[in-house]
Amino acid sequence: MNTMLDTRPDATTQRRRRALALPPVRGWLAAGQWFVTLALCAFLIVPIVMSIVAGLTVNYFRGVASGLTLRWLGEVWTQYHASVFLSLEVAAATLVITLLTGVPAGYALARSNTRVARVIEEMLVLPVALPGLASALALLVVYGGFTAFRLSAAFIVVGHVVFTLPFMVRAVAAVCASAGLRTLEEGAASLGASFTQRFVTIVLPNIRPGIVAGALAVVTLSIGEFNLTWMLHTPDTKTLPVGLADTYASMRIEVGSAYTIVFFIITMPLLVAMQWLGVDATGQRRAARAQKDTAVAHPSRSDANGLTS
Repeated sequence: MNTMLDTRPDATTQRRRRALALPPVRGWLAAGQWFVTLALCAFLIVPIVMSIVAGLTVNYFRGVASGLTLRWLGEVWTQYHASVFLSLEVAAATLVITLLTGVPAGYALARSNTRVARVIEEMLVLPVALPGLASALALLVVYGGFTAFRLSAAFIVVGHVVFTLPFMVRAVAAVCASAGLRTLEEGAASLGASFTQRFVTIVLPNIRPGIVAGALAVVTLSIGEFNLTWMLHTPDTKTLPVGLADTYASMRIEVGSAYTIVFFIITMPLLVAMQWLGVDATGQRRAARAQKDTAVAHPSRSDANGLTS
């Protein structure tokens, strides 16, 4: 009696092969998604790369073949270094003011459950919803008559504070609402801690992620804001974006491209820091992480021990 040798694969092997075999339709869809993604990346990145190359080449029309040079960067720094320093000063002043006003405001709005608080929160977002030109026009109508103030960089700082304050308030309020601060504060208050002690030792450490998120957003937006700044600036108060527009208006592609490189050097570290910290303009992602860390570390017990000692 002859025995037949069954060479067919077993059921487990067949299931593995079916799992590894990608259906043709799904394969084409995956390839199409990759193609669209790469095309969009090229559409966004290629102009930036070309602008950087134009700012580093001797002749824009000949490209890299004409040779590389730092001449245009030197020319930009010679002509517009004052604008760079002014932008940094305006951003620093804007950050200080938004920290002093936005952190308490975000904390108060997060603790309040009244309709008035919700109305105030929505009103704070109006400068973001309105075009920058409209906000600048409103500032000019109200404060344009004060000549000394109008001609100073402080006028631009006021405009930037109006524009960036909602980002700080929202970032802080988001963390305050999710960090369980009310329970921690009630525990500290039961041990005799004053409001100042609670705010400094409990509130500020727990809302630090929101403060960092708001600070990065404020500085980045202040340095890059053009519409509002263009309406408020004077010949003596040109900031970085206004100077960039001037270089492109002069039809000197090499100088404008070199100015773009300077702009990237200043703003890219801020954007990278925001991505590295995992924060957005509202602090939501860091808020969730802070809440998890709070639950694991039990800071209420450590704070209580510190207060009792």
